[in-house]
Amino acid sequence: MKLLEGKNVIITGASRGIGKGIAQVFADQGANVAFTYSSSEGPALQLEKELLSKGIKAKSYKSNAASFEDSHKLVAQVLEDFGGIDVLINNAGITRDKLLMRMSEEDFDQVIETNLKSVFNMTKAVQRTLLKQRYGSIINMSSVVGVQGNAGQANYAASKAGMIGFTKSIALELGSRNIRCNAIAPGFIETEMTEKLDEKVVQSWRDAIPLKRGGSPEDIANACLYLASDLSSYVTGHVLNVNGGMLT
Repeated sequence: MKLLEGKNVIITGASRGIGKGIAQVFADQGANVAFTYSSSEGPALQLEKELLSKGIKAKSYKSNAASFEDSHKLVAQVLEDFGGIDVLINNAGITRDKLLMRMSEEDFDQVIETNLKSVFNMTKAVQRTLLKQRYGSIINMSSVVGVQGNAGQANYAASKAGMIGFTKSIALELGSRNIRCNAIAPGFIETEMTEKLDEKVVQSWRDAIPLKRGGSPEDIANACLYLASDLSSYVTGHVLNVNGGMLT
């Protein structure tokens, strides 16, 4: 029996990187996967085709999680297409890294809206469905930066720290209805974006990690799998650090 057999999952921002890794692992475990993208239509359609080949339902949706209206339209469409929602993974996110003295109001607002307000939008949109069925798992993708901060990322750190506070509050609000809400705080994860960085810089980051390597999207996906499945049926309001020992 696969861990997510027949479960319907929404993953925001999944055309590449961590979101893509989650979609692939979840499909392997029997989940039907609805996922969003903002502009990468080609990679999204390619991923959709790959997921369908695994014998599950899968569909990509162009949707802006930072938009309250788009989020509600998305959930309504997923309910129509898939017949239900069991798991929500709020993964959509951006960075606009600058020191505070150079950070514009737009830099701050865009990151907060995409990373944090999107979590409110999507959670609000699925809440009624989860409450009605008295079951569900919500997973919010925070960051090690949201736990310990980082110079040059005040906007990003604030969004990810806010996500943790939101997670703990929703866990308290919805726990009596058997709806769990947890967060994952990844450390340095090697994706297509890190491949563009200088190898010496990347290696210096690896050397600073106790496990002496960067994480992979699959590492995060496996943590999501635990929190989405019934293996974690008594876990809610938790922040799971997946960082190779960067933060203990």
